[in-house]
Amino acid sequence: MALKLGLMLGYSGSQLRIPLETVKLAERLGYDAVFTAEAYGSDAITPLAWIAAHTERIRLGTAVIQLAGRTPAMAAMQMGTLDALAPGRAICGIGVSGPQIVEGWYGQPWGKPYWRIRDYVTIMRKVFAREAPVSHEGREISLPYTGEGAMGIGKPLMSILHMNPDIPIWLGTGTDTNVRLTAEIADGWIPLNFVPGTLESYRSYIEEGFARAGGGKSWQDFEIRPMVTVVVTDDVRAALQTPKPMLALYVGGMGHRNKNFHKDMMVRRGYGEAAERIQELFLSGRKAEAAEAIPDEYIDEGALMGPPQRVRERFVEWVDSGATGLTVISSNDQGIELLADLAAEHG
Repeated sequence: MALKLGLMLGYSGSQLRIPLETVKLAERLGYDAVFTAEAYGSDAITPLAWIAAHTERIRLGTAVIQLAGRTPAMAAMQMGTLDALAPGRAICGIGVSGPQIVEGWYGQPWGKPYWRIRDYVTIMRKVFAREAPVSHEGREISLPYTGEGAMGIGKPLMSILHMNPDIPIWLGTGTDTNVRLTAEIADGWIPLNFVPGTLESYRSYIEEGFARAGGGKSWQDFEIRPMVTVVVTDDVRAALQTPKPMLALYVGGMGHRNKNFHKDMMVRRGYGEAAERIQELFLSGRKAEAAEAIPDEYIDEGALMGPPQRVRERFVEWVDSGATGLTVISSNDQGIELLADLAAEHG
């Protein structure tokens, strides 16, 4: 099966800029999808509507929308609207973010993410399907709402808009339990910290999820779309330094000292000592030192950096990784074009 390519745009900095010409280039080169993200600035869905108006084929995905940022009904409404504007092109990627953002930015309880994800996806699918007015009695989310402050007159409703019932839902997850859930209830997986070799440690959980789903669900029905940073350069060492400040932020400060999923993923990949050191330095305000403490090989394992021949040779590992596609993070057209060539060669 040919490896599909996606283009990752991420979320904005202080000014919103959508690199429309880059997206159009990716579409011409045969890229399958373009992805946006959100943190606590620009949202992920609005830019996709703009991109939809300026493209014809490329799929429009979120990687990811934050689950706490909108109710499941609103997430379904927004994705259903996007898909109506660009039929068959929407991909709804969802992630839970972390407790600091969930409670600090959105003002929502962290709760129990496993049940919150399950309820959220179930409600979204009911909205898409329009088989009956939507009601759901969940462990974390229920419709109609009957909790504290309710008037008790909530009424199950059906979407006015007739939506595409098959809008794919992908989940960005990393823990064993939530990866198993992803395989059970989602159409695809946006794996955290995926590198060649990662899939084997999750294989049994994914297959358990397929078995729970029933209906013969299998690897053939499931997308696995990790992200990879691509930098075409003769100075590999310099390229490896560029992502370190952002990674230090995630491993060191994106979460509580005792609950940081990005740090946990680094530990899982065998870099426990480095992860502890990075967090200690970052939380003590020594951010530059935290970035310097990230091993070059840790970055290199999850990226394609170097001269074209080095990228070409290492691309084979990703082809054999079990991923169905790669979401490319590249700051220039050269990397985007090279990956298109390599994917065509291995198609």
